[in-house]
Amino acid sequence: MAGMLHRRLAATALALICAAALSGCAREQAPAVDYTLLDGQKASSQQWAGKVMLVNFWATSCATCVKEMPQIVATHEKYKARGLDTVAVAMSYDPPAFVARFAETRKLPFGVAIDNTGSVATAFGQVQMTPTTFLINKRGEIVKRYVGEPDFAALHGLIEQLLAEA
Repeated sequence: MAGMLHRRLAATALALICAAALSGCAREQAPAVDYTLLDGQKASSQQWAGKVMLVNFWATSCATCVKEMPQIVATHEKYKARGLDTVAVAMSYDPPAFVARFAETRKLPFGVAIDNTGSVATAFGQVQMTPTTFLINKRGEIVKRYVGEPDFAALHGLIEQLLAEA
């Protein structure tokens, strides 16, 4: 009797593990968003198709955001030729003049969007904490969400994997 109970528990545990593993394969699609870049150019998440995207929500008043930005830039520069693109989304409460000055003085080499209505942050699941960074694969699926500064070595490893995917 005890042996049968153990087998049933083991089978149930195995079924739960398999279900959890399979559900991990189904990734959430990145939301469809439209946004305006600092230069006034209109952009859309539809333009991300076929690229690995790094979407970084940040603010000029966020010390961690300012600290991590050189590493976001270095990551972009390291992988852009292989298909990584980056967009830095300034939070709605960040004064546009501050964002423009930051982008200009730091020579940010990627698109900077001003989310003045908060619609982009809302679409990505009510982003409120900065920095929050999303890594999106070529199929438009959210692979990873980082709240706070990412472990950049691990992020680079994940980017390498995603760029290698067909």
